[in-house]
Amino acid sequence: MHLLATNVLAFGWEPEIKGITVVLIGVVVLIGSTYLILGTNVGSRLGFLVSMAALFGWMFTMGAIWWAYGIGLQGTAASWVGQEIVPDGDLSNTASDVIRGIDLSGVTTENRVDGWILLEEDDPRRGQAVASAEALLIEEGTFSAGDFLPEAVYDYGGERLPNWTFDTPWGTWNIDYLAFIHQPHFSLVQVRPVVPAEAEPGKAPPTPQADPDQPATYVLMERDRGTRRWPAAFITIGSGIIFALLCWALHARDRRVVANRSQALEQPAKVPVGV
Repeated sequence: MHLLATNVLAFGWEPEIKGITVVLIGVVVLIGSTYLILGTNVGSRLGFLVSMAALFGWMFTMGAIWWAYGIGLQGTAASWVGQEIVPDGDLSNTASDVIRGIDLSGVTTENRVDGWILLEEDDPRRGQAVASAEALLIEEGTFSAGDFLPEAVYDYGGERLPNWTFDTPWGTWNIDYLAFIHQPHFSLVQVRPVVPAEAEPGKAPPTPQADPDQPATYVLMERDRGTRRWPAAFITIGSGIIFALLCWALHARDRRVVANRSQALEQPAKVPVGV
């Protein structure tokens, strides 16, 4: 179909026109040929109902797989959204209630303080949060690129509900397949300015070192879960409703056919006049 739209129809410009043409050809060839075969065997109306029911049944199955695995047609991806930048390192007077007055001195990778926990150096969540915080600091003009280093990343919230945990002889089972409710998820990135250093001629640039005499800067971010699975969910639900209506229409038609045939059989045979 792509070669047909490219070579035969000679669409060498405007890629969107080529894409629309490919889709139209696919609809006519695949769905149209199926309807043509069914229409010649069972009639135009019944063939249309059967072909449309098959189409939306397939779309329902495809959308369910997309929805479950987060593939196919996707919405916006999840990302960190900046909430507040605390340049002086003083968390006692902040605009956000989440970090106001918290003491991070006792927060470790195993000990939570007021819901906050320190992420490990190799935790994938740390890298995502640091990258988003660096982009926000540079965009807001708080620092220039290369003038600061991340020191720690603290994590808060983000629990999925409902979540059931069972202790069994084979280990702990965590069942969260129906966890559609998400608690607000926050990340607090701590950065510090680097010690000014000049590169010596002929030598590699010195490794940046955080300046302990400078106050830390905190970047508070909230997780935006995005709409990655929303298009697939809409396709699944919409196709499922249309598929159910088409199946109901086919079932109602079969019942009418059976009722009409039974009435025809119940009518007494007419005796010809004069016999």
